[in-house]
Amino acid sequence: MTAHRPRAPKPAPLPPRWVIRIAWAIHRAIYVVTGGRRGLRPATPTTWGMMRLRTIGRRTGEPRVAILGYFEDGPNLVTMAMNGWGAPEPAWWLNLQAQPDTTVELPTGTRAVHGRIATPEERPRLWAEWARYDGEEALATWAARRPGETAVVVLEPRVAEATRP
Repeated sequence: MTAHRPRAPKPAPLPPRWVIRIAWAIHRAIYVVTGGRRGLRPATPTTWGMMRLRTIGRRTGEPRVAILGYFEDGPNLVTMAMNGWGAPEPAWWLNLQAQPDTTVELPTGTRAVHGRIATPEERPRLWAEWARYDGEEALATWAARRPGETAVVVLEPRVAEATRP
């Protein structure tokens, strides 16, 4: 008699990459066509919010914009560098690492922020908070699709530099 191995959890279904990319393009177009009246939303206790992150291309120097999900952690905004759960790191995350001082657009206005990766001490708590929205099992199976650990990104309010005499 042979022992049976327990089955690994089936990965959460994801649409093909081209569907994800078209959905992103449509989302950006809705924001532009409505003059920003649609496409962003505040985070609530039951739903993550949507924000526009502005970065500067690390290779081109050109302005870039990405619409991302987020939740609030005190004064900070937290998002995940997941690229639609695809393998490569998202360009916005690579750009943010090169130039961490930037701005985000929220439904309530624009905010100057400084982006950084969550510390090893805060990552488990922030990951668990994100799982409140998507479910721990779904989040774990989606993350397992990526070859490395998904970065939890913290956007801290940027303090204006002191003026020099």
